[in-house]
Amino acid sequence: MCDILMTHSYFLKLDPKEHEAMMPYAPLGTLYGAAVLQQEGYRVKVADSMLARSEDHIIPYLAKERSPLLVIYDDDFNYLTKMCLQRMRQAAFTMTKIAKHYGCTVIIHGSDPIDHAQSYFDNGADYVIKGEAEITLLELVNALLKNETTVESIPGIIYPSDGKPKYTTPRPVVKKPDLLPFPARELIDWNSYRSKWISRHGYFSLNLVTTRGCPFHCNWCAKPLYGQVYHSRSPQNVAAEFAHLKQEYAPDHIWICDDIFGLKPGWIASFADEIARRDAHIPFKCLSRADLLLRGDTIPALKRAGCESIWLGAESGSQKILDAMEKGMHVEQIYEATRKLKEVGIRSGFFIQYGYPGETREDISKTLRMITDCKPDQIGISVSYPLPGTKFYDSVKDQLTGKTNWEDSQDLAMLYHGTYVPDFYRKLHKVTHSRHRITMGFSDAKSILAKPSRLSRKKLRSVATIGYHIPRLLLNSVSLKYYQKQQPAHE
Repeated sequence: MCDILMTHSYFLKLDPKEHEAMMPYAPLGTLYGAAVLQQEGYRVKVADSMLARSEDHIIPYLAKERSPLLVIYDDDFNYLTKMCLQRMRQAAFTMTKIAKHYGCTVIIHGSDPIDHAQSYFDNGADYVIKGEAEITLLELVNALLKNETTVESIPGIIYPSDGKPKYTTPRPVVKKPDLLPFPARELIDWNSYRSKWISRHGYFSLNLVTTRGCPFHCNWCAKPLYGQVYHSRSPQNVAAEFAHLKQEYAPDHIWICDDIFGLKPGWIASFADEIARRDAHIPFKCLSRADLLLRGDTIPALKRAGCESIWLGAESGSQKILDAMEKGMHVEQIYEATRKLKEVGIRSGFFIQYGYPGETREDISKTLRMITDCKPDQIGISVSYPLPGTKFYDSVKDQLTGKTNWEDSQDLAMLYHGTYVPDFYRKLHKVTHSRHRITMGFSDAKSILAKPSRLSRKKLRSVATIGYHIPRLLLNSVSLKYYQKQQPAHE
């Protein structure tokens, strides 16, 4: 028997796009919560949902462990959990009902439960944790299992009272993340993750987080957990975790899944020094902003630390749209940062967002031109998604009368009145990808002709895709023009 059973509501199987990509990463948030409980002396089991087939996967754990508590603790560091995907919500409801059948008290943490606590209570949840959760979870567990205090006195709790959600005082964030233990990675089956990565990609990648929060003001970005703050682990602490992962799990690659990596001046250079001192080098990818990359020696320091690729929140090639988003960045900085990354051999990825209010066909053309000019190695495309608690959401919430959540990450439904019909943006998604693949294919062909010694299977595959994407681009471009003429609507 364990004291606490933990799980999360993100099932790769329920997200077709991510399941096809098959790049499973552990639920870091869940494992941080488990580590804090273990540090207090609790016996914890994790029923990892990531590679499970269905919500029933928790039944053997419930039957065997007979834990009085089930904690459905969604990963704070997986951006998909912020999006309140409908299938995740339903998975949480289903697991809650299963746990109640076994007599468990159910505690839930995540962005969606914070925004829709009543729905979770209606489906059997007993408590929702609001804000940063590790310390709140520990205090709540202590109250329930040890009667150390009353639930009502614990900051950061939502509980049902007289049929309505009642909120305790807000929980202050942890200002020194170094004080938290490393995630309890030993509680999940790493062989399953490793085999999926190796069979699909030929290498094994692990995830890690170095910061909490983001100080920037993009008006479509929700901050339900940390608010408008940014707290960073020390370079020494992060390098120590790199060394631990290298020794215990031997990953080929690390995904640093911070919203913003290495924001503090000098942090990345110090981190590179610590990695070298500990012989803890592991190639990694991270997320950043173009303007931050242009500061001082940031890009050379990233290369020295082992950075292999960086994803940039480019969003749009139109300055008008970046300003409307309150991005605080210039299109020219995206061009310059991408160029400098190429100079040192760091790959780049662009997150692109279509459909923001006020975006016209001219703005879209500027975005397409930016992608063609900059030639990022990868692109990720979405349409603007209104998240509760954001200025963007407030500006369109009166239009959210029908569908208010995507089913999964490939849904791409316009939930408000966009400039064009939803099918326009779905075709635009395909057009953008085909244009990008054709551009990269011709670029690789030129590179091969100029320097045959650079020939590789990857470049050959890139060149070979040109023949597939040209007719696809032509067909989808015709459809795009058709849908551009349709009456705007939302789903």
